Amino acid sequence: MNRPVSQHVQAMRSHFHESAARRGFSVAPAQEAAVERLARLTGELARPAWTFPRPPRDLYVWGPVGRGKSWLVDTFYEGLPTERKRRLHFHDFFRRLHDGVTRPGARHDGQSAVDSALDELIGDSRVLVFDEFHAHDAGDAMLIARLFRTLLDRRITLVTTSNYPPAGLMPDPLYHHLFEPTIQLIQERMDVLDVSGPVDFRRLAAPRSQDGGRRFATGLCLAPGDTALETLGLTVPGPAEATTVPAHLRELPARAVRGDLVWLAFEALCETATAVPDYLALAERFGTLVLDGVPPLAEASADGRQRFANLVDVACDRDIRLVLIGADPLTALPADQALTRDLDRTASRLAMLGRPS
Repeated sequence: MNRPVSQHVQAMRSHFHESAARRGFSVAPAQEAAVERLARLTGELARPAWTFPRPPRDLYVWGPVGRGKSWLVDTFYEGLPTERKRRLHFHDFFRRLHDGVTRPGARHDGQSAVDSALDELIGDSRVLVFDEFHAHDAGDAMLIARLFRTLLDRRITLVTTSNYPPAGLMPDPLYHHLFEPTIQLIQERMDVLDVSGPVDFRRLAAPRSQDGGRRFATGLCLAPGDTALETLGLTVPGPAEATTVPAHLRELPARAVRGDLVWLAFEALCETATAVPDYLALAERFGTLVLDGVPPLAEASADGRQRFANLVDVACDRDIRLVLIGADPLTALPADQALTRDLDRTASRLAMLGRPS
């Protein structure tokens, strides 16, 4: 980082436009302000810390699904000329943080459990990038609040994306007030960038990767009894195949485990007290997850809908094959329920899955 600051800024601007061009796109007008701010942040980070009394302001990039938030922060991260950086999906980061905070002996050397866990997770990183930050679980609200305070109080620059504006975090009205101090902290100490433009990049054709695409995109949505099941070698498990599989801190009932494939029921995975760490544990062990008994989500509980949305997120982000057997999960979805943004993202990801005729 020995170049003049202005050169770092211009290099990052060029990096964004070249990255977009390689994908057959151009930077959208709604993204220009974010590109400029991320380029300026690159210049700010290029300055030695002793030359300014405060660290650069942190960034919170939000907008509806399909507006290129992840592309913006991924491109920034790739072009940032430092090794002292870390990019994590928020689900994964929060699982690791929770594990570090709750394990026996987490407090030591006078540090809080959160500080100790952060030391292990981010080491000497100067920049931390979160993708898809959200807050739904009231039980985790205080830990998330402490996490943000700790990150913002250290000289660590935080860049995060979200489908929600800060005021829309923790949307459940029963618990929203618990998160209001954290929302205020975000609004005071982070630059909030809205990329809510009219272009939905999910609807634009993008070139396929050289390897033919991602494994998640080879997944399927099938009706019960669809002949494609046997064609694909997905014979319905018999009672003798029933087993359990280790998840995060529990054993989950599986209808079958066949090598790299695990077959579970929607009722057992989404309508019981499972959580994102369980889905991450499954994704680390299995390349294909079959979920049967999938109902229209209008018929599932609110918690079941949220767990299903989280499961699809994990399957897509960890690039495992997801096979859904049952009804179209997005049929007759209530338009006024609190998880609209999450399920909009879920719908865009389910649209990648095949639907044999």
